[in-house]
Amino acid sequence: MKKSAALFLSLFLFTFSFAETIKLKDGTFINGSIVSQTEYTLNLNTSYGPVVLNQREVEAIMPDKHRIFLKGGTQIVGVIIDLDEFNMKLQTDNGVVNIDMPQIVSVEVYDYEQGDTAQQTIAQKQAQHQAAQQAMAERQAALATGSAQGAGAETEKVPAAGGLTFDSDIEKVFDVKKAEVVNGQVQTIQEVSAAEIRAQRANALTDEEAFLKGTQKEAKIEQTAEAARSGKLEKMKKAEAKKAKRPKDANSNKYFAITIGAQTGELELDNSSKEGFAGTDTYEVGGTGVRAEATFLWRLKSSNLWMGPSLAIANIPNASFKDLDPAIEAANDQAQSTGDPLPYPPGDDLDVSTSGQMIDLMAKANYYFNPDDLFSFYLTGAAGYRMLSLNYRGVIESTSVDSNGFVGAVGVGVETYVDDMMLGLEVQEFFSPYSSEFKDSSAANLVVSAKINWKF
Repeated sequence: MKKSAALFLSLFLFTFSFAETIKLKDGTFINGSIVSQTEYTLNLNTSYGPVVLNQREVEAIMPDKHRIFLKGGTQIVGVIIDLDEFNMKLQTDNGVVNIDMPQIVSVEVYDYEQGDTAQQTIAQKQAQHQAAQQAMAERQAALATGSAQGAGAETEKVPAAGGLTFDSDIEKVFDVKKAEVVNGQVQTIQEVSAAEIRAQRANALTDEEAFLKGTQKEAKIEQTAEAARSGKLEKMKKAEAKKAKRPKDANSNKYFAITIGAQTGELELDNSSKEGFAGTDTYEVGGTGVRAEATFLWRLKSSNLWMGPSLAIANIPNASFKDLDPAIEAANDQAQSTGDPLPYPPGDDLDVSTSGQMIDLMAKANYYFNPDDLFSFYLTGAAGYRMLSLNYRGVIESTSVDSNGFVGAVGVGVETYVDDMMLGLEVQEFFSPYSSEFKDSSAANLVVSAKINWKF
């Protein structure tokens, strides 16, 4: 029962992906679903979007024609006129046929454009054969009595559903093993595996069968049947619909992103050159700060490589340590000698406080591995110039400690579309050697950022 239901869903979803084929008077074929039509126009929905045709250009409107592969290797060709979970009703050249769903292995959709070419080739071969037969018969008759007429009866042809003409002996066109039909019902036949059916079809392919596009359709049917069996059909349909709405990466050549994240770093301040701090250890004045970055990139020709400038700013968190400046004690001694109140009483906050910022001006590049997937992964790299400034605020002395130099970065990221924008996550490792008072600091710091960006 589950197998029949899965096959029914597969047939319903993919057999009716297009309802009609339109043949124009210039020989062009267009697949689509008729939305509306008037005396003068015919409106279609196609895989390329809406199409409006002039009725004077239309030669015929032809419904989809299918070839049904049955267990046991037999096949039936016709137009599906009704379908439910248990039964398929097929309009064939010999009338209406009912097929039980468990007997069906797979379905192929007839390609009218290739079929028309194949049919013309068959008709030309038959005409040449008939002309040769008639010429031979006329020569024989002339030699015998001079009055007999040549043979070479023309093969009977019947109009198939859809407007094209097929040989009435349809297995000559399709090279098929016809199923036995009694009173419009396909007879039960010996079952063979689907693998045997596919093997038979692969070995029996001919030029005339080229107009049946079955391989991709069959794969889709099997994929959907498996999804239905596992309960993932609805999820798969939603994912396909969502994917179809996503913009194509190839349609964009500019990129703008804003990232906000956390930057870690060990920043060590060597304060021994200042009076009163001789012989002291370095002070930890770094930590985890907030980093904001703006990036504008251009696509390099038509590749997956994007390059452009980037500007980032990160704060250096507040830190503090005891101020050992001897000027503090000297000021207290001077006030005590004159009987004045102490300007810096021992119980007061006599610490040095620090804070600051880093500014990175860089050239950046992103390389995308799978830009059109739901989640697009990429490598990122950057190189440029870092300007670090630390605000040093002592009890008496205040100054700025600076360190400027090269900065480089490598990392990975992932992005996904949300409507017309993209959200992502980026992890980068930055390298920047420090000098002077920061020479003992770690050259590496990690940055983890959330990002929002647009491709246009």
